[in-house]
Formats: sequence, structure tokens, C-alpha cells
Amino acid sequence: MWAMVSMAIERKVVHLEKWIVCAAAVVGLMIFCQVESSQGKCAFPAIFNFGDSNSDTAQAFGLPFLSPYLQSLGSDFRHGANYASDAGTVLKPNTSQYVTGISPFYLGVQYSEMLDFKVRVLDLLSKGKKLEYLPNPEVFSQALYTLDIGQNDFTSKLGEIGIQGVKQFLPQVASQIGETVKALYKEGARTIFVANLAPIGCFPSFLTELPHNQSDLDGYGCMISYNNAVVDYNNLLKEQLEEVRKVLPDASVIYVDSHAIKLEIFTNPTKHGFKYGIKACCGTGGDYNFSSEVFCSQNKTLNGIVVTASACSDPSSYVSWDGIHNTDAANIYIANEILSGKYFQPPFPLSTLCDLQPIG
Repeated sequence: MWAMVSMAIERKVVHLEKWIVCAAAVVGLMIFCQVESSQGKCAFPAIFNFGDSNSDTAQAFGLPFLSPYLQSLGSDFRHGANYASDAGTVLKPNTSQYVTGISPFYLGVQYSEMLDFKVRVLDLLSKGKKLEYLPNPEVFSQALYTLDIGQNDFTSKLGEIGIQGVKQFLPQVASQIGETVKALYKEGARTIFVANLAPIGCFPSFLTELPHNQSDLDGYGCMISYNNAVVDYNNLLKEQLEEVRKVLPDASVIYVDSHAIKLEIFTNPTKHGFKYGIKACCGTGGDYNFSSEVFCSQNKTLNGIVVTASACSDPSSYVSWDGIHNTDAANIYIANEILSGKYFQPPFPLSTLCDLQPIG
């Protein structure tokens, strides 16, 4: 049941927000670049993004947003492309999207789309066709590649098979991300950022829907067992990327610890300008202001009463927008923290490569 709940939540998000990524912000990773503008320069002429609906967007320096790869009209791929998919996973889904809501555009498909795009671009350029909306060939080796994916692998069956069941295939998730990084390298990628998973035990949606008891809550109201399982996965991912670096010594493969930033604002919201950490802004009421029966902006009749999931009057006071996605204010905070460079492992000189400006 939770798989349907989780994926239904994903589908209710405004799709424009999930698709647009550049000057790029990936909520797990918020990375920003610019080629040339009145505000400065950046070493990365483009960004290619892979992920799920946690791949969110912001505009930092005046570059056009990344076009989604499957957008047929009005696309501009000169500065990269976004292959992220709502409800996307790392592993290939073993069921229909109509059954679970899981996207068929898993990481392997997203990579194949990138490969197909590159082949087509190089083919057109080799025939002398200079199309203003396509990147130059050198862009593929100079671009920044970002991956923020894996949360749906972790959560889609969590309510059904529990933490121990999910843990059985998490090594495969981390391994597949490592293999994708190596495949991107073969296609010319030399700078690749990979975000870890968020502390889902603090999400209002999961606090409402996942089984737990009072003893499983920490002093901040987050679920200890689920957050510990996320940490275990993040350690697997970190170790996997360490192994990848050994075989790709001339690449910058960066582990982005967005988990630490998100955990901090969930558990200590008032220290960072928020009032509510584990309560959603948009919902129907209750301890966490979340209901799997009525998602944000919906109206539904329950027991003869019309129930509306409406937004709060002060969203900037909240970390969580709808129970599973962040508010703009939280995203801005996360972006600025990542731009500081404190959460890159190993250290990476983003601030020396790009003329970065604070967001917000």
C-alpha cells in the first residue's frame, strides 16, 4: 500500500518544477553554473542531470533552465539536458507504472537517453549542421554531471517488506550508481556529483504512514530505525564511490552529503530561520499536516465531508512543503550550504571554478 501512497505523492508535485534544472539545482545536490554573464564565469558550460523528483530546480546566474530531454517543443540543449523522471528509480522496475506508480524511466533508461542524445548531436554536427539549440561537441567532456536518485528504491516497498527487506537490495542500488558513473566516464564525463539520500524518518509523509512506535522516535520526533537504515545505505554509496575513484583517477567523483544538511534543518529548524521541521505546510491537519487520502491542493469528500489540502500562509517557516518535498525556503538553505563546499567528499574547488553567488 505504501508504494502506491509514495508514488501518488510524487505524481501530485508540479511537474514543471521537477523537470527544469540549470543553471542547475538539484535539491539533493543544488549545483549552479554559468558560462558567461554579467555576474561572472564558470568552468562548466553545461549540466547533465539524472534523478527522480528530488531533482528540483532554481536559477542562480541567468542561464536558461535545462530543458527536459523528452520535451519536444522549445527545448534548448546548449547548456545540457535533464533526464530526471518523476518517481524514478536506480533499479529497473519489476512491475507496471499503473500498478505502483514507479516510473519506467529508471537510471539505466536515463543513461541510454543521454547516450542517444550525444550520438545524435555528434552525427548532426559531423554532417555540418549547426543547430543553435544543440551543444558543441566539447561540452560533453566539460560538463558537470549530477545524480540524485535512489530514494524511490528505498521507500517504494518499505511499508510492504520493512527495513530488513529493503536492505537486501540496497547494495545493488549503490553498485548500479557506481557502474553508471563509470559508464558516464567512458562517454567523456570527468566531473560527476552524486547526492546521498535524505533522512526519510523525518519526512511528515513517512511519519504518518510508516509503522513505528513512540520508542522509535528520537528527541526531534524523527524515526530512528528508518534514519539509521538511510545512513547504512549512504555509507554503502560512499564506499562504492571510493572504489570507483580508484579506477578513475583522473575524474572528480564527488559524494555530496546533502543528508547532513537536511537532517540539520529537520531537527533544528529554528536555528536556521524555520519554525516547523517535521510538519508539512500544505495538508489537511494533524500532527504532521499530511494525509495519504488528500494530497496537497486536492479536494476530496471523506465520510460526507469535503476535505481540502491547502497551503499554509507562511511556507517560508516550514522545511517540508507537502510532506515529502521541501519548501523553496528549505531548498535555498540547502543550496547555499552545498555551494559553501563543506559537504563535498573529497573536497572540490567549486568556488574557484565558478563565480558563485548566494541564492535567495
